[in-house]
Amino acid sequence: MTRRWNWPLWLGLVLCPIAFLTYFFVFIRYPITRDVPWVNYILFAFALILLGVGVRRAQRKAVAVIVGVIGLAVVVFFAFFNLVAVRQLPKAGGAPHVGDKAPPFAMLDTEKRQVTLQQLLTEPVAGHAPKGVLLVFYRGYW
Repeated sequence: MTRRWNWPLWLGLVLCPIAFLTYFFVFIRYPITRDVPWVNYILFAFALILLGVGVRRAQRKAVAVIVGVIGLAVVVFFAFFNLVAVRQLPKAGGAPHVGDKAPPFAMLDTEKRQVTLQQLLTEPVAGHAPKGVLLVFYRGYW
């Protein structure tokens, strides 16, 4: 009986660290994949399917089970990190909350002119008196 190469098992094992590392080096840059790493979950699902198929068709079950457990450990660590550990990060104590009055500030507008919060609240825009200012805070970095 000739032994055949168990490609699903080894491809699943290779795909696990790829799915893990692409979150930190690629997908963390984009809010749509940073906040909920759905692409990584899909990659991990493919990896687990391949590992399962590889374990089922393995002739040497002990090696296949060890490889499968290693792949599964990578998936569990990633899930723990994204679903549990991130929630344990401390809250920003000085961060404003919804409804809080904004402190006075000055910043550049889209035309590189400095504007202040007071200007935005008092100067008319397009002939209409301002009713308020909407501040949007983005999580992340540039």
